[in-house]
Amino acid sequence: MIDWILPITLLIAGLIAGIIGEKVIFKKLKIFAVKKQIPGSGIIFKSLQRMPLIWFILAGSLGAIITAPMKPDVINLLQKTVTIVFLSSVTLVLARLTAGFVSIYTYKTERATASLISNLAKAAVLILGGLILLQTVGIAITPIITTLGIGGLAVGLALQDTLANLFSGFYLIISKQVRTGDYVKLDAGHEGYITDISWRNTTIKEISNNVIIVPNSKLASAIFVNYHLPAKEITLTMNIGVSYDSDLEQVEIVTVEVAKEVMQEIAPELIANEPYIRFHSFGDFSIDFTLYMRVSEYFDQRIGKHLFIKKLHKRYQQAGISIPFPVRDVYVQNG
Repeated sequence: MIDWILPITLLIAGLIAGIIGEKVIFKKLKIFAVKKQIPGSGIIFKSLQRMPLIWFILAGSLGAIITAPMKPDVINLLQKTVTIVFLSSVTLVLARLTAGFVSIYTYKTERATASLISNLAKAAVLILGGLILLQTVGIAITPIITTLGIGGLAVGLALQDTLANLFSGFYLIISKQVRTGDYVKLDAGHEGYITDISWRNTTIKEISNNVIIVPNSKLASAIFVNYHLPAKEITLTMNIGVSYDSDLEQVEIVTVEVAKEVMQEIAPELIANEPYIRFHSFGDFSIDFTLYMRVSEYFDQRIGKHLFIKKLHKRYQQAGISIPFPVRDVYVQNG
């Protein structure tokens, strides 16, 4: 029993050190990083969650194994087990860090991120870490890689649809035809914001909060309109008609003033792009024109039209400008 005192002590010491490191030191470092707003600290601490406790326990376990009065082959087996657990935890941390920083990088460069890229980066690190782990414990990885290469052909033939969606997702991201956050309208009539591009499908969130799931291969071959390309700002157009008795100069001045008021409310950053109107036809009962006004994005057209109609109707009433009802004069000839 005396020979086991030191190993047990080291094991308990590792457990206590892990608890202190996790609950006290790790927590204080996290609070400090948040206060100082250190870039990437959130991803780092999220990736290291529970790992200090595991690593201290492994350190105590390794010390206990080395000092314990056991047979060499048992000690060797336990050491390999500790090594496997440690390398697995390090690989997991690196995979989390890679996925997190890839997401940050793609968001900074593209103002959007898709889970496909971060998940593939994470998978690549896990596979590489797994191969290093096998090599470390003495398992030859060359036959495994050869087997995977041969088996990959059979798997590829069996998973043609899955691989088609995977590569279509890559194509959509690399070509920058769609990005997460873009507002798109498909040729089938569905429309909404792209919320994610995964390895299999693209998720579109409608204005009504419903979710549309579109396979990547279908989206890559579909005809769709991206209202956020080449820029999110778009021109809102509205067709309006005024009576033939109206002063067209006054109509233009009042309409543009109202449009500016609306822009000041919903898109003040675009106010330099002044709204304007263009008269284009003599209608059956009105002189028709079109208003052109810039808004920040596609969805802002709804609130823009709402505010513009309310304000314009009120200003036209104040200015004595009438929007005529449909009128038709019928002449009846006697005899």
